[in-house]
Amino acid sequence: MINSKKDKPYTSHLKGVAALLGENFDQNESTTSSPQNISIDAIKLPQSQPRRYFDTEKLNQLALSIQEHGILEPLLIRPLEKEYELVAGERRLRAAKIVGLKEVPVVIRDFNDQEALQISLVENLAREDLNPIEETEGVLQLLSLRLEQNTSEVVSLLYRMQNEVKGKVTQNVLGSEEYTIVKAIFDALGIISWESFVSSRLPLLKLPQDVLNILHQGKIEYTKATAIARVKDALQRTSLMETAIAENLSLVQINERIKAAQTITSKSISLKDRYKQASSKLQKSPVWNNPKKQKTLEKLLAQIESLLGENSPG
Repeated sequence: MINSKKDKPYTSHLKGVAALLGENFDQNESTTSSPQNISIDAIKLPQSQPRRYFDTEKLNQLALSIQEHGILEPLLIRPLEKEYELVAGERRLRAAKIVGLKEVPVVIRDFNDQEALQISLVENLAREDLNPIEETEGVLQLLSLRLEQNTSEVVSLLYRMQNEVKGKVTQNVLGSEEYTIVKAIFDALGIISWESFVSSRLPLLKLPQDVLNILHQGKIEYTKATAIARVKDALQRTSLMETAIAENLSLVQINERIKAAQTITSKSISLKDRYKQASSKLQKSPVWNNPKKQKTLEKLLAQIESLLGENSPG
């Protein structure tokens, strides 16, 4: 029986997991073995990995730390038929392999597939160096598991909740079991509120794929990447992204370069094409609902009609 906190790894990291997994987690924890050393070759990675990118420099720093001090926190694994599967601690496992360790300290728990994936997700979400895209995708995956819905259904649910809070649609989700589960998960994670997640994180998933790839690699802050994503031309966007990373441009500098590029582009487009672009945007613009701006539109339209009258054959 485990009595001390020292013999209970992951208590701090996974304190919200018990609430998410319920009785299964509590029963499992009571039968957990104490930390022990096993062969590093006996541990395999799971097929579904919440985390895909590992910063090489930070991984090497961890490897140096392990070489000097050893692995301070055991890996969390679960037994399979002839080997063990990693549940939490992939960075430590990778760093241990860099150092050339033959054995690593582990804690073995008998989780099923869904429990193992949820714990892996929560453990990753507790890490400070997780980038916003990985964090967003991790939260959605966790919600998907708990709600038993696919990711697109979860995203739709979150947007419906947001619209109900704003009074845009009739309430039919708030107060439901789905809402209770969503709120409980965000409360347990303690990273961000569900409201902020919907407004600031979900839009990240709509960024161009090249921008998402860079964000996955953790090479640039998501505020800068979001600004660069406004550049429609793929070549210009790639060029600006590379420059922003290489020269560590500030958000202000990035916005200045975007504005300068837009000015150059607008000058190179013919007057006729600029009118077509403006006209297309105007059709979808909310200015039609603004009385003050309508007056400005009336004046501009009168000027255009006057020009047409002057140029018409008499």
